[in-house]
This record gives sequence, C-alpha cells and structure tokens, in this order.
Amino acid sequence: MSEDTMPRLRAARNRKLPSRAVPVAFAFFMSAIMAFLMSGVIVAANSGIDADYPARVIGAYALAMPVAFVCVLIVRPLVLRLVAMVCDMPA
Repeated sequence: MSEDTMPRLRAARNRKLPSRAVPVAFAFFMSAIMAFLMSGVIVAANSGIDADYPARVIGAYALAMPVAFVCVLIVRPLVLRLVAMVCDMPA
C-alpha cells in the first residue's frame, strides 16, 4: 500500500456515528441480538431442531428483527423511567 492511502484507511476505520445516534444504535443492536436468540429458541420449541432448523430461524428472524427494532425504540423511554425508579442513577 502506498503512504497516501494509509491515512484514508485509518480515517475510515475510526469513523463513528455521532453521540445523538446512541439510542438508535443501541436499539438496533439490542433488537438484532434478542430477535435472533428468541427466534432460535421459539423455532426449536415449536418445531424442533432438524435439517430445516436454520432456514426456519432465518425466516422467523426476518419478521422478528424489524418488529423488535421498532418496539425497542418505542419502549425505551418507559424502560429508562422504570430503571430510574428502582436504581440509584449516576449523576
């Protein structure tokens, strides 16, 4: 690699979303992980684990992920209030 491409590559690796995007990024990752885990568990409980299990999980995940993302965005303010009611919050 030439010397002039290194700063561009380094800058591309260090790019981050602004802090105002934290709630949306949190909701995206939380919903992605939880929807995948729940899809796997629910598919296994309802129809068992066989050769079609991965395909069924992906099908369930395709529906669950967008729903979970919207739900996390909607309930986040309520959850923050509930947490504040039961926890000492940092200053």
